[in-house]
Amino acid sequence: MYERIKVKQMNENIWLLDDNGAATGYLVVGERKAAVIDTMNGLEDVAAVCREITSLPITVINTHGHCDHIFGNVYFPGPCLMHPADNELAAEMCKIPEFAQACEQYHITMPPFAPIQDGEEIDLGGLTLQAIQLPGHTVGSILLLLKEQRVLFTGDSINRHFWGQLEESLPMRRVVEELDKVMWVREKADRILHGHAQDWEPIDLIVWMRNAAAEIVAGKTENDPEYKWHGGVDKHHPYDDGRATICYSVKNIG
Repeated sequence: MYERIKVKQMNENIWLLDDNGAATGYLVVGERKAAVIDTMNGLEDVAAVCREITSLPITVINTHGHCDHIFGNVYFPGPCLMHPADNELAAEMCKIPEFAQACEQYHITMPPFAPIQDGEEIDLGGLTLQAIQLPGHTVGSILLLLKEQRVLFTGDSINRHFWGQLEESLPMRRVVEELDKVMWVREKADRILHGHAQDWEPIDLIVWMRNAAAEIVAGKTENDPEYKWHGGVDKHHPYDDGRATICYSVKNIG
């Protein structure tokens, strides 16, 4: 058993990988290949965890370039797939002193990234993952649609605690516009698995989040509380009866 990563089988093809409550990745196993969607924080060997489930060749796909989604790439040979718009962000993440020192100490390196583009499909054998670009949380964020099972993996682009206050995040007005562009996916998927999930979410989460973001843009923020995080103090906008929220910067609404 592993100390950090807890495994939960969601159906016959999907395993949720919970990294000590700090991030969530997924293993999707087809007939000929498997895919790992986000490798989490890198504090435990996610490749070894996956090898206990499948011996098939594994492709790593990163939904975006933040450290809690890419640092576990070090356990795979690569290249790992990520939208190239997040290459610069990922490079900055790899300069975090603790990570750089660990790589040097344990003689490990971050494998190279290879581009995955909007609309690109990955055939796992009987299962197909389709990349859908959704800038917002970061400029290179993507969704992954498991077409045959109508499941949408959303990373941090659509979740119950959306961070839009980051320097690399788009203005909130653009977040709404980009969400509007992908609303078609509701006809293709029924459930969401996001980058910090413990279970399924309804596909309607994309609508609820979009409408909450639109309220921020419209200035319906008079009751929004402060949001304190490691980068400072911003605001957050609760929705779904307080079960979800959008963090945002008042300077970056657009």
